[in-house]
Amino acid sequence: MPVQTRRRFASSGRIALLAVISFVLAACSEETEEAKPVVRPVKVVEIGDAGQSRQMSYSGIVRARTEMNLGFRVNGKITERLVNVGDRVKPGDPLARIDATDYDLSVKSAAASLEAAERQVETTALVRARAEQLFARKVASKAQLDQATLGHNQAVATRDAAASALAQAKNQVTYTELVADRGGIVASIVADVGQVVGSGTPVATVAVDGEKEVLIAVPEVDVANFKPGMAVKAGFWSDQGLILDGKVREVAGSAEQPSRTFAVRVSLPNDPRVLLGMTATVLASADDAERHIAVPLSALAQKDGGTTVWVVDRDSQTVTSRTITVADFTGEGVRVIDGLQRGDLVVAAGTQFMAENLKVAISGDVARQSAAADKTAAAEIVR
Repeated sequence: MPVQTRRRFASSGRIALLAVISFVLAACSEETEEAKPVVRPVKVVEIGDAGQSRQMSYSGIVRARTEMNLGFRVNGKITERLVNVGDRVKPGDPLARIDATDYDLSVKSAAASLEAAERQVETTALVRARAEQLFARKVASKAQLDQATLGHNQAVATRDAAASALAQAKNQVTYTELVADRGGIVASIVADVGQVVGSGTPVATVAVDGEKEVLIAVPEVDVANFKPGMAVKAGFWSDQGLILDGKVREVAGSAEQPSRTFAVRVSLPNDPRVLLGMTATVLASADDAERHIAVPLSALAQKDGGTTVWVVDRDSQTVTSRTITVADFTGEGVRVIDGLQRGDLVVAAGTQFMAENLKVAISGDVARQSAAADKTAAAEIVR
């Protein structure tokens, strides 16, 4: 074989060998990269000591303690409405009127009946006087005198009844005007001009001046914590710096049908900055005998039909799923009955990326979550 040919073959062999070596090295590099474990950064919360109490927060509306639903005391058709919603009224101010034509006629009829009864009394009085004179002269019998006296007494009774009927008819006329019994603000109008209303049908609602209160709706899981006389705090959305000391005045004895919540009324001190209709937040502390652990809602996951959380092992820095039992849901998180204990590190976000024994790296500071199921704390965790 010529020398030049041998050189060409040797050069080709060296090139092939280098290609094979490069391929092997690349494959080894890929295997090394594939074998490198994935470390995913996570945000966790640490379960701390259980507190003695938890905070409850409920939104409500400022209302007057006394609201009067006013209606006419007689039937009729409304002819005038003299106030609007939001108007301030004083005792005796007219609110509305109904047609008084029929009641005026009743007054005239009762007056005529009274006049006739008066004439009858005069007539029977003359008859009795005449009978007394005749009896004194022994011309008339005692029976005739008694009959004359009885007729006079009956006429007097008829006159008195007619007088009462006239007074009642006049009262009916005054009832055709609806007036405010106490001062306050017109909160609502439920009947208007042209509507025929019955006796006692509400026409207007007046929020009486004086003590104000906040009406809140409390679910059945927490209503046992509210007792009359319990001290609470009341804040107002319109003024973040306004916080008043309130007191529970009344707790409903039964739940409302649509919402299955209990109405709780909280009395407020007199403050001119508090206006009717304002939105208020009532804060109350409740003893938590079971000391439920609280976790943010974002920490929950589903596995095999159950509720789980991912717990970080401090030594191996890996995560494992743990089944928990949820007590209830709050506005910002959940309360857990069983499955967690003090010192556990729970993944607070990104649970959809977790897997058994996944290597993780804790990012940022570890937030400490109290076991008292405080909604405020839960909000801080997920911030």
